[in-house]
Amino acid sequence: MPELPEVETTRRGIRSALVGRRIDAFDLREPRLRWPVAPQLAREITGQRITDVRRRAKYLLIDLERGSLIAHLGMSGSLRVMPGRAPRMLHDHYDLVLDSGQCLRFNDPRRFGSLHWVTGDPEAHPLLADLGPEPLEPAFDADHLARLARGRKVAVKLFLMDQRVVVGVGNIYASEALFRAGVRPRRAAGRLRRADWTRIVEAVRAVLADAIAEGGTTLRDYVSADGTPGYFRQQLYVYERAGEPCRRCATPIRHLVQGQRSTYFCPTCQK
Repeated sequence: MPELPEVETTRRGIRSALVGRRIDAFDLREPRLRWPVAPQLAREITGQRITDVRRRAKYLLIDLERGSLIAHLGMSGSLRVMPGRAPRMLHDHYDLVLDSGQCLRFNDPRRFGSLHWVTGDPEAHPLLADLGPEPLEPAFDADHLARLARGRKVAVKLFLMDQRVVVGVGNIYASEALFRAGVRPRRAAGRLRRADWTRIVEAVRAVLADAIAEGGTTLRDYVSADGTPGYFRQQLYVYERAGEPCRRCATPIRHLVQGQRSTYFCPTCQK
């Protein structure tokens, strides 16, 4: 599933083509996404100008003059800017047709993506209302994590993946950040020291920043707004490297399952 770096890469890739443009039409070909797309959406948004394209957690917020679209890429979705007359592919589900002659096209083979229309503050929407801080902003710090972890027995990797604790740290980047911080993924969050949390915060920020710089991570489906894959996969230290030698110490990387998700770690570098 696309995580924060992939969504941020998409945001940066589409923003300049969208901001200031008028929506001339909304062409919906498949309303059956993760949640049904509202049948009146075309009537609501046609004729409005796009004022900004933002990101909150793994959601894209496309701000219009009288509301906002909340878009999620799902497991296999992509948003790309292309000529409005570009041939449609099998899994192209909707187009935002712009007055520039271009369109924003959503492709999603698995149909786990979503699109919602809201008026007022989009961050009050149920999908966004209870989310934690952004990991690249000042509110995400060691004090925040230590306070929420106090007395918790949950494993630190699952704790970091809780979107109420911090947003956007998905499975790949939680494994990679804990490797960089030297912390084993099974350690109880409530047993970590402040020094551990300081290293984890620094590692999360560094991993996400590096991944954004590389256009995200493509393991299977993800492509950016210009159709290119993310190249951070070449920099992964542990994720999907079970049995391969650690890039630091040559110890074989281990694999385990936590919360029905694969976890990878180095038993030597992580304590």
